[in-house]
Amino acid sequence: MGTAFTPHAGITVRFPELKPALTPQAAMVEANRCLNCFDAPCTAACPTHIDVPRFIKKIASGNVAGSARSILEANVLAGSCARVCPVEVLCEGSCVMHHRAEKPIMIGRLQRYAMDNFYERGLQIPVRQRPELPLRVACIGGGPASLACAAELRQAGVQVTVFDKRDLAGGLNTYGVAEYKLRVSESLREVEAIQATGVEILQREVGCEDLAAFEREFDAIFLGVGLGEMHRLRIPGGETGVMDALDLIAGYKTGEILSVGRTVAVIGCGNTAIDAAVASKRLGADEVHIVYRRGPEEMSAFGFEYEHALQEGVKFLWWRQPIALEAGTLICAATSINEAGDLVVGDMRTELAAEVVVPAIGQSPLAEWLSSVKGIQFAKGRVVVDRATGATSHAKYFAGGDCVNGGREVVDAVADGKRAARGITAALGVMEVAHG
Repeated sequence: MGTAFTPHAGITVRFPELKPALTPQAAMVEANRCLNCFDAPCTAACPTHIDVPRFIKKIASGNVAGSARSILEANVLAGSCARVCPVEVLCEGSCVMHHRAEKPIMIGRLQRYAMDNFYERGLQIPVRQRPELPLRVACIGGGPASLACAAELRQAGVQVTVFDKRDLAGGLNTYGVAEYKLRVSESLREVEAIQATGVEILQREVGCEDLAAFEREFDAIFLGVGLGEMHRLRIPGGETGVMDALDLIAGYKTGEILSVGRTVAVIGCGNTAIDAAVASKRLGADEVHIVYRRGPEEMSAFGFEYEHALQEGVKFLWWRQPIALEAGTLICAATSINEAGDLVVGDMRTELAAEVVVPAIGQSPLAEWLSSVKGIQFAKGRVVVDRATGATSHAKYFAGGDCVNGGREVVDAVADGKRAARGITAALGVMEVAHG
């Protein structure tokens, strides 16, 4: 699978980075602020448990390459995670500096500094000393969970093939994260680094009929297939002028969408909805509204994402539910909560100009595809796994990422992939290999 990609110049200009890279001087100053806590709460707060004090201390001592290597021991997609992780509620949110009434250490930006330096110098992911094993594992899906699983398996000497149906691997890192947070090229350089460890990545859609053959060909199969299509906006007139949020984000990131209408309404109030709304503003829309059927206290988007949207000029329409779309006008009904705590749709109507309507109301599970795997247990459309190992109820299958957790952060998918890789090697009788 190729990783060549040429960004569209217009998109690059319209989507400058939200958090620019630290200069070497600024990184050194920031690294020296760290207290190097012995029992670091920041490390505990990271789903992949990066040794934060260790990597920051290496930056402070001038060993930036060593800092990156220590990060990679815990998180092979650390460059992407440095950009997209909600550090405000994870590592930086746990920083002891909060107790001193001081600004938390900029852990995410220091991590990015180390990883950018690593890749810009042409360095490669260190591979541990181990024998090459005849064991073969298939990872279905090319997103963060599968990539992390594949990289960890290669460290144990297992032969791994990743199957991804899209032109470029990386999953949502490549196609679904706002460009001002993570550029396609930055996602792909991590894909290339993982390939360089010996992971094979093939562009191929795996159908239900392929699974039986895979069970014969491979010693284990990891399911990192993510979620399915976004839920549709099932209202009268909702077939015209509607584009789901992930299609919008993927479209502009790959240069296929360069503009949207003058008026845009985004339905939903999660982080993806925020990304789609901000993108619409940057793609030239004059008016962008986020329409949410509940109030701000119940939105699933992080508070800092909400504040960013306000700064970009996005407007919020609370307690409204779309009921029809007519000739560029979105008709919404007022909503409220009754005494029983249920959402009630009222009689009051609001009309909102919307040449383009962007539903961002969640993704459906790939239940039909996954149900073709006999012997795998599901709960609420998600694959049920043993959390410690990623093992499913079928001895040959392991799983992780969104198809298991329902849609969490990139770093959670990486953690799932790592755990599953260790579960697979244990199941296959592979001795654990020490870090080299």
